[in-house]
Amino acid sequence: MNSSTHRIANEEPSSNDKPQVSFFAKFFSLDNRFLAPIFITLILVVGQLTFGMLESWSRTFLAIGVCIVCEVVLGRLLLGKFPYLASAYISGISVGILIRSPFVWPYALCAALSIMSKYVLRWRDRHLWNPSNFGVSAMLFLYPAAVASLSIQWGNSIWPMAIIWCLGSLIVMRLKRFHICLTYVVTFLVLAYVRCLITGKPYGASIAPLTGPMYQLFVFFMITDPKTTVRSTWGQCLVAVSIAAVEMMLRLAEVIHAPYYALFLVGPAANVLEIWLTQNRTPDPIKDEVNITPETTLAHAEPS
Repeated sequence: MNSSTHRIANEEPSSNDKPQVSFFAKFFSLDNRFLAPIFITLILVVGQLTFGMLESWSRTFLAIGVCIVCEVVLGRLLLGKFPYLASAYISGISVGILIRSPFVWPYALCAALSIMSKYVLRWRDRHLWNPSNFGVSAMLFLYPAAVASLSIQWGNSIWPMAIIWCLGSLIVMRLKRFHICLTYVVTFLVLAYVRCLITGKPYGASIAPLTGPMYQLFVFFMITDPKTTVRSTWGQCLVAVSIAAVEMMLRLAEVIHAPYYALFLVGPAANVLEIWLTQNRTPDPIKDEVNITPETTLAHAEPS
């Protein structure tokens, strides 16, 4: 051991010298994988107790239960391990909030489709669709007479939006994906003006959907999913712009569930393109090592 090594070793702090991290600092740290499930649970509880947004607690619990059971069974059968269940829990809550039906079976079927899409629709060891987006889009397209999407159940009160904005912002900022939300919202506002020029409708009416709870959940929890977004920051922004552009075209065609279908079409296409480009890229160990940032590490670690 040379003198430099001795000096560095002597300068290493002992465990007693390390700064103490507060509980709140640990809770809001990048390593807290329970933060997103906790926050979306708060949104669910506050929304239901205050505005009664759900069809019923039992149907939401059914969706959560089906998601968790499917995740455990498929993970064990196809991957040979017990998966991390926070992903399935979030998908179940999303299904329980986002779809509306007077029947029970759509909640179970939507939950099962969401989780199965993760294990069946894969390429190069990556699933291509956001699970809840796949399930909700499939149900809205296949069973329009039995299933609708969350709409005005939270009314026009500012408080539900404020709660979602605060908790959603904390989550996406923790994941370093706020730029996706911002890019999508700015693009939506610009393209809404273009739609107004084409259709002659008032601008206020065109941007009104952004103030609805469904859009808040879509912006914060669906288009930012770490496992089904492309890896590069510029690519994530480009995909957000593309989703807003496809959504505009669908709205011009008077497609009711335009945002869901836009993500359904654009998200997997972007993932396939990225996988194909990565597959055909000559490996550069030095560049790859430099590109390993906390953001990319978290993106690989965080379930969807």
